[in-house]
Amino acid sequence: MWHFLTFFLLQYLLGHSSGSRILGVFPHVARSHFMMSETLMKGLAARGHEVVVISHFPQKTQIPNYTDISLVGSMPNFVSTVPLDVIATDSVYTIVTLLAELAVTGCEKTLSHPPVLKLINSKETFDLVITELFNTDCYVGFAYKFQAPFISIVTTPLLPWGYERFANPDNPSYIGNIFLGHSDKMSFLERLVNTIYLKKSQWEYHYWFDLPSQAVARRYFGESLPPLAEFVRNTSLVLVNRHFSLNQPVPNVPSVIEVGGLHVQIPKKLPEDIDKFLNESEHGAIFFSLGSTVRADTFSQQKMAAFLQAFSELPQRILWKWEGSTLPGQPKNIKTAKWLPQVDVLGHPKVRLFLTHGGLMGTMEAVFSGVPMVAIPLFGDQFHNVKNLQDEGIAVKLDHMSVTKEKVLAALREVLSNPSYKENAMAVSRAFRDRPMSPLNTAMFWTEYVIRHRGAPHMRSAALELSWYQYLLLDVIAVLFVITAASLLTLYVIFKKLFHLLVSKPLHSKAEKKKMN
Repeated sequence: MWHFLTFFLLQYLLGHSSGSRILGVFPHVARSHFMMSETLMKGLAARGHEVVVISHFPQKTQIPNYTDISLVGSMPNFVSTVPLDVIATDSVYTIVTLLAELAVTGCEKTLSHPPVLKLINSKETFDLVITELFNTDCYVGFAYKFQAPFISIVTTPLLPWGYERFANPDNPSYIGNIFLGHSDKMSFLERLVNTIYLKKSQWEYHYWFDLPSQAVARRYFGESLPPLAEFVRNTSLVLVNRHFSLNQPVPNVPSVIEVGGLHVQIPKKLPEDIDKFLNESEHGAIFFSLGSTVRADTFSQQKMAAFLQAFSELPQRILWKWEGSTLPGQPKNIKTAKWLPQVDVLGHPKVRLFLTHGGLMGTMEAVFSGVPMVAIPLFGDQFHNVKNLQDEGIAVKLDHMSVTKEKVLAALREVLSNPSYKENAMAVSRAFRDRPMSPLNTAMFWTEYVIRHRGAPHMRSAALELSWYQYLLLDVIAVLFVITAASLLTLYVIFKKLFHLLVSKPLHSKAEKKKMN
């Protein structure tokens, strides 16, 4: 017995003491994009790995095994500064062009940042590189520089340009483009639009994002850096922020790992003033937040008045993430704060509804706590996310382009008065939580798996070696078509000959009889 205990104790100690060096490169300026990566890197550091993290969000207090390379000041402030009317245009083109501009600018600003340049020119070594799969692949140059295997993390379901590098199925007949408000059950017209947008997005990424980013990356990592579109096909695996209970089931190759809700922590006790405000809400409370990118105080006066008038007619209290210094005309049932611990607020038993923009991080936090929603999608993947929530019966969509007091009240009262929304939210929450391992443990296991197996090349799909026409079996279909056509032509000629013989023989016999007579 003691021999077994000693063996397992040694295994435990060895597993936690033989750490690896891991470089995480997460230069996107939105805080929501860093939340998943930060949780993963902290978890790896806690397991004894030495992690180096490049980001705009250095830790406020030092963490063992965790080293920051801060990007603060290298990019213009983008977080919580975007006016609603600039970004909420319902146009995919607006989002794609904004992402493309941020991609190329971000590559240049990040790679030229002195601390990053120092790392590029150093002789450091790493066992693994982790990058975000988002709007540029220029940071995989670190994997090329340090000759290390690399994995990706994505804060949304896979983007249209993320499937091909893993040979993951992206059939547009039932896998919706995340920039469109389609579910997995589409009409003919939706499937047509979905197919066009899939190919259009992939084309745009190659020419607007990838090629300009490649030019920047080669200036810093050398002209020998392979084409990014080819190099990313060596990605060992990707950790994806989705879960089939919420985002519908899709087929994934082994190198695509679902870790939806990786960033979600167990709710903690709220600050005293917020806890008191919620506890004293006789009819429950509504939590209103538009995330970390868009400022709520940039609502137009008409929309602002619509929300304030609607809120003033409700018996519930409203807890509002409001970036402004004051809220003009603030009703007595509203409490504002520039920052709120969202997971902890949503976990409070008095919160009955989440009024959200439909960002995936926030909606997963609401799903975790079983809170139904009224969602106002503004841009990006939010329309797709909200469609999923509607299909699950846990949210009502509110169109931000036509907000009125009456529409706000109707949406809020529908969710508050109809118990099916809360029941469905609790059912989805149970399915979302029910997993063999937590999302964080899942992500850490597969991260360490890649390190243990030196890139885990055995997880690579053979489909990556096929050309597009081989993958789609067009060459096989062409051969089968030729064989079928040749066979049909041969049968046609044979039957034509037989028919000619059968028809011409009686005629020939009749002609001979006439001659004899």
